[in-house]
Amino acid sequence: MKLKPLHDRVVVQAAEQEEMSKGGIILPDTAKEKPQQGEVIAVGPGKTENGLLVEPQVKKGDKVLYGKYSGTEVTVDGQEYLIVRESDIMAIL
Repeated sequence: MKLKPLHDRVVVQAAEQEEMSKGGIILPDTAKEKPQQGEVIAVGPGKTENGLLVEPQVKKGDKVLYGKYSGTEVTVDGQEYLIVRESDIMAIL
């Protein structure tokens, strides 16, 4: 991957959006919810607090939950990724 996050940033590949509702109704693109979970693809070295490096708690391969409107969407080599701060990640699944 050509994308290397800096500081406390994390690159996440969002999970696939649901194509069908639980009741079996096929959802059009306009009705689909933005996914709030994904897989960590890359992690920055961490942030500096009081002159000390604080290492991130997530690692490559972790499945995570993040805020609905968190991060910045980017496209690299045709793949869509989300770059979020580690503090925007709410849980590891």
